[in-house]
Amino acid sequence: MNEEPLVSVVRGSLDDHELAALAAILTSRSTSVNSETPSQAASDWLRSARPTGAARGWRASGLPR
Repeated sequence: MNEEPLVSVVRGSLDDHELAALAAILTSRSTSVNSETPSQAASDWLRSARPTGAARGWRASGLPR
């Protein structure tokens, strides 16, 4: 099994702190891509600010949904 590394240092050298920071960034990015986050339902407040697909006049705005 002779695979290329995913990340390599092309120029310069990393000290321990820089390597730890790089590993933390790569770890956090890979877990967020691989795991699904549960979607939360939008609140009524948030939904009221979104434009709707239908054009409604001021009369229809007082009617129940």
